[in-house]
Amino acid sequence: MSAKTVLFPTDFSTVSDAALAQATGLARGLNARMVIFHVEEPPLAYAGGEFYYGVPEPSKHVLETMLKAIVPGDPNVPYTHRMVMGSPSDEIIRMAKDERADMIVMGTHGRSGVARLLMGSVAEQVLRHAPCPVMVVRQPEEVPARA
Repeated sequence: MSAKTVLFPTDFSTVSDAALAQATGLARGLNARMVIFHVEEPPLAYAGGEFYYGVPEPSKHVLETMLKAIVPGDPNVPYTHRMVMGSPSDEIIRMAKDERADMIVMGTHGRSGVARLLMGSVAEQVLRHAPCPVMVVRQPEEVPARA
């Protein structure tokens, strides 16, 4: 395999952190560049005049700052940052096509059951529709300390 571009979508979670190490190692080993990117989801619309008092979403400026802080663990791996707005799975697939990615490396939260039915699975949609191979990384489980 002679990869030239490794696409690394991030949602800034610890799962993405685990996938970053894999993406960096793959890019280094294949002498590829990384495209590190985030999909900003559009603001939710609240029907019927209802008010939302939850945690506010970070501003675009804050998201850009967070994105720029994510860099490969190896300073010899070239990279660029991108941020787009839209549906995460759709935008990951579109970015893979636009960047002519040779591989996508992404984290997954590994939801199952009702949580998966309600929220869907970005990783599953990307696996089904991506134009290139996809490596899905789950966060390692915490190993209980020995007594």
